[in-house]
Amino acid sequence: MNNALLPTITIPLELDRSTIKDVLHGVLHSILFHRLFGTIKPQTFEVLDVTMPGVSDPETERLVDEKVDAFWKGIEGGATKRGQIIITLSEKRVKKNWFSIGEEEVPWEQWIINAELRQPRNDLDRQNFHATLASALTKTIHTMISYTSSEKGRAVVPPITNATMISPFPFNVVVKVGNVEIG
Repeated sequence: MNNALLPTITIPLELDRSTIKDVLHGVLHSILFHRLFGTIKPQTFEVLDVTMPGVSDPETERLVDEKVDAFWKGIEGGATKRGQIIITLSEKRVKKNWFSIGEEEVPWEQWIINAELRQPRNDLDRQNFHATLASALTKTIHTMISYTSSEKGRAVVPPITNATMISPFPFNVVVKVGNVEIG
């Protein structure tokens, strides 16, 4: 599938140091909750009084923690204070060529979290910032639910042929800070 045709859902977030890990953790878990089609054990996260769904699975939790930590280290140690976490969902297809038959991963959907680190100047600024961020998280959850339950969101999902794992589709999570892949 051509990347120009790849459905891409973009989530813009402005974060501060006190919320960056919790927010990214909640958003990543929420995306995976809505796009892992195997049997999952649900859990919830409270981030700035917004309830976010998540996946209770040790491997998924480890992956999310690793990617959030990589993002934090890249932002904290770098000159730029913005970056991306990109989740690409793919399907495995048979690839035939002249001398062999193999499998290839073909992307069918991509989620991009554009995050920017901002620092409030005082307590009043912090309260307003957190209220705005809570509103953005509510909008993000609404976007996820609206998209994944829409005809368009359901139509991009390939046929599920194996639901014995937590995800019948391979997915990749990439962290970029300053257009450089880290982690």
